[in-house]
Amino acid sequence: MIPRIDAQALLAGAPAAVDAAAVGATDIGFLTVYNTPVTAPDMRAVIAAYADFFALPAAEKARFDMARTGSNRGWGAPGSEQVDPDANPDYKQVFDCGLELPKSDPLTALPCYAPNQWPQNPPGFAQTLQAYYAAATDFARDLLCAIADAAGEDGAYFRDKFDLPMALLRGNHYPERPAWAGAKDFGIATHTDYGCLTLLATDGSSGLEVRKRGGGWIPLSAPPGEFIINFGEMLEMWTAGRIKATPHRVKGTPAARISVPLFFNPDHDTDVSPAGSPPVRAVDHLQRRFDETYVHLRTERTT
Repeated sequence: MIPRIDAQALLAGAPAAVDAAAVGATDIGFLTVYNTPVTAPDMRAVIAAYADFFALPAAEKARFDMARTGSNRGWGAPGSEQVDPDANPDYKQVFDCGLELPKSDPLTALPCYAPNQWPQNPPGFAQTLQAYYAAATDFARDLLCAIADAAGEDGAYFRDKFDLPMALLRGNHYPERPAWAGAKDFGIATHTDYGCLTLLATDGSSGLEVRKRGGGWIPLSAPPGEFIINFGEMLEMWTAGRIKATPHRVKGTPAARISVPLFFNPDHDTDVSPAGSPPVRAVDHLQRRFDETYVHLRTERTT
């Protein structure tokens, strides 16, 4: 069973919450948390903002198409990602944004810190996402350190590795599963996340499926006000396999849905290799995986 944990109890070190987090991190690779600093109205507001954007005409969204950039900022049309090379490109659409840095900052030359693309319509879109981003990244840092402690790592070690996080906030729009969809068509195909910790807010509807260790799938949902938490390949590598990155997918359902993951990743120059191994910069791992997944980045790197 995937643990459901009181976040404030976990941050306070309550034994039952710590034990549950250890199971979620080191065995299952997923857990859910409630009683967080990010409230249900916060989540509903950001989901509504994404819904308003995705409802715009395709021509208006295309003005912010990330396929015209060398990064992953802005709108991604259906088919713009392919997380599983053995499946067809994912049929969802997305909108990605990241850390806001001053235009004069030399780090903006790196794709992982590229400038965001902000549409003027719907009104207040940028402000809503920026406020949510700030609150979610603050919570994600505290949560990651607490979960690392629970898993037997030194949580304090991680805290200063996220001063300029390569955290990516995404809105996913999954339409109803198309009538033409076949065995290789997914809202998002089976994959593990690439970075450290994913903080997933949803509208409460079903769709996400988590692969069980022995095979088969566990459906997982959480209402607004609670987060689904999972872990990525980078954190699994960084902790020498102690914390697990578990495959998951969205096959699609008869109804459309929106989910909002925050992919929480460290500063670009952080060494995320396990102790005693050759160094691996976080940005190198992350950019390699982005280049494999985003269709426009894969094309740019091969032309």
